[in-house]
Amino acid sequence: MNQKNCHLGMIGLGVMGCNLVLNMSEHGFRVVGYDKDPAKGQALSDQAKGGQVSVVTSLHSLFESLDMPHMVMMLVPAGSPVDAVLGELMPYLRRDDIVIDGGNSHFSDTLLREIRLEEDGIHLLGVGISGGAEGARHGPSIMPGGAREAYERTRPIFEAIAAKVDREPCVTYCGPGPAGHYVKMVHNGIEYGLMRLIAESYSLMKRGLGLNDDELHAVFEEWNQTEMGGFLLEITADIFLKVDEKTGKRLIDLIRPVARQKGTGLWTSQEAMELQVPVPTIDAAVAMRDLSAFEADRIAGSRILQGPVGRFSGTRSEFLGQLRNALHAAMVLTYAQGMTLLRSASDHHRYGLELEKIARIWRGGCIIRSRLLEKVVAAYQSRPELATLMLDPALAKDLSELQEDLRATAEALVKLGIPGSAFLASLAYYDTYRTARMASNLIQAQRDYFGAHTYERIDERGVFHTQWRAP
Repeated sequence: MNQKNCHLGMIGLGVMGCNLVLNMSEHGFRVVGYDKDPAKGQALSDQAKGGQVSVVTSLHSLFESLDMPHMVMMLVPAGSPVDAVLGELMPYLRRDDIVIDGGNSHFSDTLLREIRLEEDGIHLLGVGISGGAEGARHGPSIMPGGAREAYERTRPIFEAIAAKVDREPCVTYCGPGPAGHYVKMVHNGIEYGLMRLIAESYSLMKRGLGLNDDELHAVFEEWNQTEMGGFLLEITADIFLKVDEKTGKRLIDLIRPVARQKGTGLWTSQEAMELQVPVPTIDAAVAMRDLSAFEADRIAGSRILQGPVGRFSGTRSEFLGQLRNALHAAMVLTYAQGMTLLRSASDHHRYGLELEKIARIWRGGCIIRSRLLEKVVAAYQSRPELATLMLDPALAKDLSELQEDLRATAEALVKLGIPGSAFLASLAYYDTYRTARMASNLIQAQRDYFGAHTYERIDERGVFHTQWRAP
């Protein structure tokens, strides 16, 4: 159905774009959609059944349908497709128009695009959207960044369609420039870490304890009712019950163990290294996805490389309690790594991020939502300038009480020869933060020995160099 005076034009009518259009329409906004693939446009028309949604077959028709100044949103793959669409939009865009990039663009690309559009008086908002297809349809977590005045014009739409927690919309202005895409990048890095920890828990229970799929479902279902419960544990429990229609077997046991990635986890690790902010659990998760792709080498290695093959011999119920607590601790440590990176990035890039607000909007709609985020919100509410969540009294108390079970889990992984790099990295991160004097003094001595890189002393101010070997 053709409409004039539409509030927003959606470009890209894949699953996410289509569902967001339907979400907006149900909240009273008139939306016009366009996709180069006519089948996607037809699919939206079939689902929308008229009402507040129209579908057009050209960009010219899309802009003819929009209120002035124009507001258009792109939901296309990151990288060159975004630039291609922007190039096609330029003949139609005018001063004060708003272009929203709702994909997972790299924040540096978003900054360059924003600068380029600003020359013509056009606003670009880089908006992170989390929640997958279901979230897009019924309420995602939304992370906008860009010019504040442009965000304020989009705010009524975003607040209406976002997930709600305690009647609060899960959307907040993140900051200028590409702040929104930066926050979404770190969100996804945390997501990588949490998923890897859950996968290692699964591997330990399946390989080490011999749990079957029904038992694994029951464990994750129980864990989801605890303080660490959230979306990822909920869907994990569901996964173990899904039966494959072709074979009648559980689908999880038929899925090839090769995990793909679209780049946001990798970008998080790269940016953390640039800013010299350690995120070891996220790094481990990225590395293990890469290692999963070396399938042929791993199969060959399984035939010739020696290691433990035994099963866990202790009390199963007791160990499951320890593993649950270990996962709880490691999840908190993963959130801590991501939030510390955001703190550093906010200072470095001058985003002015408000970490309490970011934690609040992650409580609903998004993939990493969890009850644990309530304590994260409380930590930043009481101390907005908190350097790391590990220094919050309540979270520090929790970690201190859970750390023995994290050690027991790490020990079991090592003894049984089950890959557990995310758990081990989390434990090392915790132990490093409670170590006042690290062994880095030796590294400084080595650097000075072979490269005259100098060192500092604990008993005297200044920079020093020593002739370590007699001439």
